[in-house]
Amino acid sequence: MERELWNQLYILAQQCDRSNSNALYRDWEIVVIYFWAVMNDRPTSWATHRENWNTDQLVRLPDQSTISRRLRTTNVLALIDDIYTLFVSCTVMARYLCIDGKPLPVGDYSRDPDAKNGRCGKGFAKGYKLHAVWGNAVIPEVFEVKSMNVGEAKVARQLIPKLNETAQYVVGDKQYDSNPLHDVALKCGCQLIAEQKRPGKLGHCQHSSARLKCFEIIPTRFGQALLKYRDQIERRFGKLTCVGLGLGPLPAWVRRIHRVKLWVQVKLITNALHYTYGKPKNLPALA
Repeated sequence: MERELWNQLYILAQQCDRSNSNALYRDWEIVVIYFWAVMNDRPTSWATHRENWNTDQLVRLPDQSTISRRLRTTNVLALIDDIYTLFVSCTVMARYLCIDGKPLPVGDYSRDPDAKNGRCGKGFAKGYKLHAVWGNAVIPEVFEVKSMNVGEAKVARQLIPKLNETAQYVVGDKQYDSNPLHDVALKCGCQLIAEQKRPGKLGHCQHSSARLKCFEIIPTRFGQALLKYRDQIERRFGKLTCVGLGLGPLPAWVRRIHRVKLWVQVKLITNALHYTYGKPKNLPALA
């Protein structure tokens, strides 16, 4: 399966690469090598050895230092972003979206300076967190990776403005009950739906009109249907982690925020391709 999916990514990377770089290795070559490493849950150094390849495509293999350096360049990162965007754009934009965070813990004794202690489920852990807004697509419409100690409502204030203008409702859990976040959503033309953190204790401060409207919507039949719809993102995260190509625990070589974000992004892409494999109508196509 990995070989078949990688072959499709190989084609997509070539078609999306519109850079005019004079480097010895093209941007798409660096990208497909990194994709092969991530799909097999191996470090980039593993992918630089010819004996670890069993694909039909011939790929020139630079040394590991070249791959690591090029993976931090603007052109290579933009190419991966373009591939990601193709999977988002191949689905009709949703009016109803769900937002949530998925913890990505690391060991308590990790020396990674970017991994922080924060809330993880009902307890606390050290690591990172994937923040995603999911609609109809097999991939989040927008996502971000932050240290574990960064609040979900705070990251949501960065994600919601990036949503497509078709978004009308964004549904989250109680962690997203925040006056500033409601104001951001209202400014972006959508309504945030999140249950009150402390039921019955609204407080005496000035509240966002969007937050008050949210509390009026929730008791209605429509509001209850929206809260039930939020379960969609739990299933999305479940599918993301239950396949071999999916997002499992972070490997020991995936540390520092820039490496974690890139690893997660490629895992989201390969997971999306896994669920569209054999369904040509759902595969991304270039304009």
